[in-house]
Amino acid sequence: MEIAVRTYEEKDLADMIRIWNEVVEEGNAFPQEECLTPESGREFFASQTCCKVAADIRTDTVYGLYILHPNNTGRCGHICNASYAVSAESRGLHIGEKLVADCLAQGKQEGFGILQFNAVVAGNVHARHLYERLGFAPLGTIPGGFRMKDGSFADICLYYHIL
Repeated sequence: MEIAVRTYEEKDLADMIRIWNEVVEEGNAFPQEECLTPESGREFFASQTCCKVAADIRTDTVYGLYILHPNNTGRCGHICNASYAVSAESRGLHIGEKLVADCLAQGKQEGFGILQFNAVVAGNVHARHLYERLGFAPLGTIPGGFRMKDGSFADICLYYHIL
């Protein structure tokens, strides 16, 4: 398997929606509670500043994706935000690292100066270790800032990276 991060194409949408919905349904990482439909997924991904997939060069199988968009507007419009989704069966293969690294470069290319994560669930230790290894600085913790699928509350950690 040789993974490349590339701009998504129409043919990727079904896989992107499936992978995104996996994370939503797990209920421990994304704030969304409703799954994407083919129609809402097409609109959602098209509305991002940038959206890319991690796909096998040989088979074109999509294993993950990211979305990049402004975190705010106006005087804070130079700060972007991103979300990453990797299919359950391909976690642990360093696909997330490829997505985050590409996202950092893309954010700078899009003219952003800072990439900020608003809500990394504290228990998502693999993501937190990856972000810290890639140079993200922790901003702090919001106690009980994320409602888990089971209704309990988990802390969220905020991070940023200068682009």
